[in-house]
Amino acid sequence: MKKIFVLIIFSCILFSCNKKEIDRPNVILIITDDQGFGDLGYNGNTNISTPNIDTLADESLRFNNFYVSPVCAPTRSSLMTGRYSLRTGVRDTYNGGAIMSTDEITIAEVLKEANYKTGIFGKWHLGDNYPSRPSDQGFNESLIHLSGGIGQVGDITNYFQGNTSYFDPMLWLNNEKKKYDGYCSDIFTNEAINFIDKNKSENFFCYLSFNAPHTPLQLPKKYYEMYKDLDLEKVSNQGDIIMSEKDKEDAKKVYGMVSNIDDNVGRLLKKLDELGISENTIVIFMTDNGPQQRRYVSGLRGLKSDVYNGGIKVPFYLRYPRFFSEGQDKNIFSAHIDVLPTISKLCGISLSKKRIIDGIDLLSNTKNKNRSFFSYWTRRLPELYNNISIQKGDYKLVGNTNYNSPITDFELFNITKDPYEKINLIETNQTKASILKVEIDSFYNHLIKSKNLVEQPRIIIGSEFENPTILNRNDASGERGIWAQSEVYGFWRTKMLDGTYNFKFKFKDINQSLGKMLLEIGNKTFNINSTVDNEGYIIMNDIYVNTGNYDIIPTFKTERKNILPFWVEITKI
Repeated sequence: MKKIFVLIIFSCILFSCNKKEIDRPNVILIITDDQGFGDLGYNGNTNISTPNIDTLADESLRFNNFYVSPVCAPTRSSLMTGRYSLRTGVRDTYNGGAIMSTDEITIAEVLKEANYKTGIFGKWHLGDNYPSRPSDQGFNESLIHLSGGIGQVGDITNYFQGNTSYFDPMLWLNNEKKKYDGYCSDIFTNEAINFIDKNKSENFFCYLSFNAPHTPLQLPKKYYEMYKDLDLEKVSNQGDIIMSEKDKEDAKKVYGMVSNIDDNVGRLLKKLDELGISENTIVIFMTDNGPQQRRYVSGLRGLKSDVYNGGIKVPFYLRYPRFFSEGQDKNIFSAHIDVLPTISKLCGISLSKKRIIDGIDLLSNTKNKNRSFFSYWTRRLPELYNNISIQKGDYKLVGNTNYNSPITDFELFNITKDPYEKINLIETNQTKASILKVEIDSFYNHLIKSKNLVEQPRIIIGSEFENPTILNRNDASGERGIWAQSEVYGFWRTKMLDGTYNFKFKFKDINQSLGKMLLEIGNKTFNINSTVDNEGYIIMNDIYVNTGNYDIIPTFKTERKNILPFWVEITKI
């Protein structure tokens, strides 16, 4: 009888535990790239067709004052961690500044710890090498492109495809290259749906991260045809926004790319219905920053990279039928840093109190009226009072001036009364502006001292988890505008483990050039007289390195030019 009683108690506990797991919601987080607040029919754009996302918005909690960072990698790091991007080590979109520290704890890690199956499909942009890849940061399954976009300089597998890089791309499935057929947004959605289908009986977290409608503006003909005859002369462009002929052509392509995304969102939502799991699945739709090109922006001021609302205010819709049976408007201040704590609370998961979380749970925390939100964007690192802002309550202070400028050179807006940031109140309310400037100073001085910014994340070379390691241009530090140039100074921050290595340097546009290859690793320099071969490579083998933190500086000296490799492949032998 005693044994039977124990078995009954154990069965009840087991049933209770299983029921608790079942009651936890699935989570699907959809984010698009460079889609502005006005790139939806729901937000007043009569020229674009987005019926599926519009319906999703109708059924969702609509956070109408939702803010992100002005550019993509900082937004994505905050989204994943609930923390300001500078805390995570992410300070840029390239120039070595889009690598998130491995000690950050992501949404995927939090949910994986709670027995969720986790998958990412699309854009990561927080590190292409160990230990900062999705698989190192909590994702069971990852299908991604490299760097910030398919075909960008850091995307070594698609760069040379040029203006067709979004079609039939070479992607990275669980850190291995794999060729796919079709258009990128369709591919990512297909694989996300397969992941959902495979894990329908378990709790899952699906991060569907479209790289569209980011440049290059490539799209299937079907979707271009939808908008090719659109007359954009009739579009209201909010006064001082004047669209050039190129802007108009770009807008047509963007609208087509967004309509393709909308169709894919529709396919995904239909799959949830078919599987009978819509009721207990949280679906979030958002974008990562404002539009890159001039077009309809719902009246907001500014574009991508600006701290004005046109650069940082985006749509954010959260649908969870089990608890919210119909759509509701939420006009409270909200931001990307709030997504992790909100999801964690909805999933019944407690976050560690040992780590600073800058965001709050939006559904249970009502004390956010006087929250302060810091925003900035300049290349490399924040520049004091240049494209920097603080928003608190009704007011927002914007600095687009010098580090030693008087308060009268700033702009002050009442965001509640003037969401379009047209009326500068600085002359009439310098006291309020000065108080907010103190907050900017406090945020700036605190965040630039962040451990992961002072000791920026390093790529680990020679581990069992990645060999070979390919260092790409997106993660190369050096000159401020380092990109695809050949004659440019650059280096990669690494931690190399003890061992012997072979180096393979890839160059572009200098085949058959004769010169001297120099490789600096810490205080050691290796050199070899060599010729760039027909495929653009120089090889240096059998280089022994002790364990340590090193800046790897490769330079090919030819015809009085100093050439930086386009990428470097390092194999531990």
